Amino acid sequence: NGRCNVQHGNLGGETSRYLSDLFTTLVDLKWRWNLFIFILTYTVAWLFMASMWWVIAYMRGDLNKAHDDSYTPCVANVYNFPSAFLFFIETEATIGYGYRYITDKCPEGIILFLFQSILGSIVDAFLIGCMFIKMSQPKKRAETLMFSEHAAISMRDGKLTLMFRVGNLRNSHMVSAQIRCKLLKSRQTPEGEFLPLDQLELDVGFSTGADQLFLVSPLTICHVIDAKSPFYDLSQRSMQTEQFEIVVILEGIVETTGMTCQARTSYTEDEVLWGHRFFPVISLEEGFFKVDYSQFHATFEVPTPPYSVKEQEEMLLMSSPLIPPAVSNSKERNNSVECLDGLDEVGTKLPSKLQKITGRDDFPKKLLRMSSTTSEKAYSMGDLPMKLQRISSVPGNSEEKLGAKTTKMMSDPMSQSVAELPPKLQKLSGGGGRMEGNLPPKLRKMNSDRFT
Repeated sequence: NGRCNVQHGNLGGETSRYLSDLFTTLVDLKWRWNLFIFILTYTVAWLFMASMWWVIAYMRGDLNKAHDDSYTPCVANVYNFPSAFLFFIETEATIGYGYRYITDKCPEGIILFLFQSILGSIVDAFLIGCMFIKMSQPKKRAETLMFSEHAAISMRDGKLTLMFRVGNLRNSHMVSAQIRCKLLKSRQTPEGEFLPLDQLELDVGFSTGADQLFLVSPLTICHVIDAKSPFYDLSQRSMQTEQFEIVVILEGIVETTGMTCQARTSYTEDEVLWGHRFFPVISLEEGFFKVDYSQFHATFEVPTPPYSVKEQEEMLLMSSPLIPPAVSNSKERNNSVECLDGLDEVGTKLPSKLQKITGRDDFPKKLLRMSSTTSEKAYSMGDLPMKLQRISSVPGNSEEKLGAKTTKMMSDPMSQSVAELPPKLQKLSGGGGRMEGNLPPKLRKMNSDRFT
């Protein structure tokens, strides 16, 4: 019914806090206690004030001289306690019959009359205001907001979903209606601390705005069970041993009074049905939609996997394991590394002059990178030696042909020799023999000792 099953005890000296907020304390009391305090307060106040008037009459001797026409009493026609009580009631309720009245010969009576007026206004404002607030509380409006007796778990849009139903019995709307869900569950922290009523938030559309309700017809509130949900490990089998409670809070502004109304309900683990779905309650009639509240709480079974979302994901991964991507690329990288190692040996076998012509010691590696990469734009012509730049600049020789030549040249690094170099380099090296005849005179003279 929305009431919290929590009792506060052993408050000790903290009970004085209730008296400091006496108005809220009276409003929160039950009706029988509120009415009892209301009647008791007025009765005590009336008897006290009537006694004060009787004491003044007794001290002045008005009771003994009540029938003496020559004597002027403090209050006319007050000669006993009932007459003093009637005078107080006439003054407090401003009835004014005119038979009992105060005279100007009694200053203490005038002071008491002023005190009575002030005290009566305070008591009226406090008690009548308390009763008005208690009667105007929107708790009765919350009774016309319905929640389904059970919650259901089934598949919706391909996802395991927790669902319950909310309805409004009145034609007046709930302005700015918003719904929230709390999961109360006991747990123990890794440090060993036990939390008996740990509160977790259940997402019912906060990120998408679905928690803002337009409650003109019964709505089914959904909580998608995913990796972020507290029910990620919940299965049909584990529900038999789990202990939890789902607290649903619906808040909104009453359209007629403008006061905030809150309706609450809860679902324990026994009230959550696995593999069920709610019956439809809305049907289209002639020109309007009709809501059949006789089927509001009804559910029916639907095929639902008994496994938790975590178990379903694990089974999906086991049935279709992921293939590591780019396996072929890794093989190509290994082959490229082997080619680079082989080209290092070839580069060391070349004459020193050819190594100087290349301008860099890692010239074969550059050629392999240009041939193996998928994007030729990653390398500029400035990275190539001058001879290869000339070869690539000749019409009819494209970068694809150059890459093909270099790939062909480096397909077998261990058997590579100077004779298998491109034609331009073969001319420089003399077709694989000595370079004395083809080199310029200055180079031939400088290398004469080295090539002999």
